Amino acid sequence: MPASGKPRHAGADGLRGSVLGADLVFLLARANAITLAAANAALAEHGLKPRSYSVLALAADDARPTQRELAEFLRLDPSQVVAVIDDLERRHLVARHTDPADRRANVLVATDAGRDLFARARESARAVEHGLLAAVTPQEHQRLAEFLRLLAFPS
Repeated sequence: MPASGKPRHAGADGLRGSVLGADLVFLLARANAITLAAANAALAEHGLKPRSYSVLALAADDARPTQRELAEFLRLDPSQVVAVIDDLERRHLVARHTDPADRRANVLVATDAGRDLFARARESARAVEHGLLAAVTPQEHQRLAEFLRLLAFPS
């Protein structure tokens, strides 16, 4: 019971002012959960999840990543990346090609069907982003992206 002697029933909105409502790690985790839920819903319409979308995006962008590079960049266990690639390959969305720089490694390349699906899924992902950031100015959006890049890719 608070010092006022009255029982406190904050409710979800009232908890925003709590110590946790000012905790940066919590706020990032909560924003991540909200973003992932919205992204999952939008990407499900295309038969994708955030991980498969991410792998397809890098393949469609002609980055020609190796499986090891994908695992490191996406912060996933290599076995998770293999499972995602296997699924995308079964669906004829990506293909593994021998890396000309290292014949022991494979690079990932999007098929035409993969590029088409990525283009449609990207529109859905952008719509989610714009919806989630509707209250944010373009300048704030840019600053947020810069801050998140600093966190995601520390030097």
